[in-house]
Amino acid sequence: MEVESEATMKKWLKAAGVRCIKTIAQAAIAMIGTSAVLSEIDWKLVISASVVAGILSILTSIAGLPEVEE
Repeated sequence: MEVESEATMKKWLKAAGVRCIKTIAQAAIAMIGTSAVLSEIDWKLVISASVVAGILSILTSIAGLPEVEE
């Protein structure tokens, strides 16, 4: 039982991590895409929005991941 639980946890961590990284990248792309010129990009805002998106992704994953069956 303990081995199964550990395997499920590893699977969840991997799925949540992949989802989090994708969400961070998508948020960064969206924030960068709103600037007309590369020199106008507010990098602090891009990083801040991306980090918040990553945190929200992890919190959403806690509610459940369809990739990880119980």
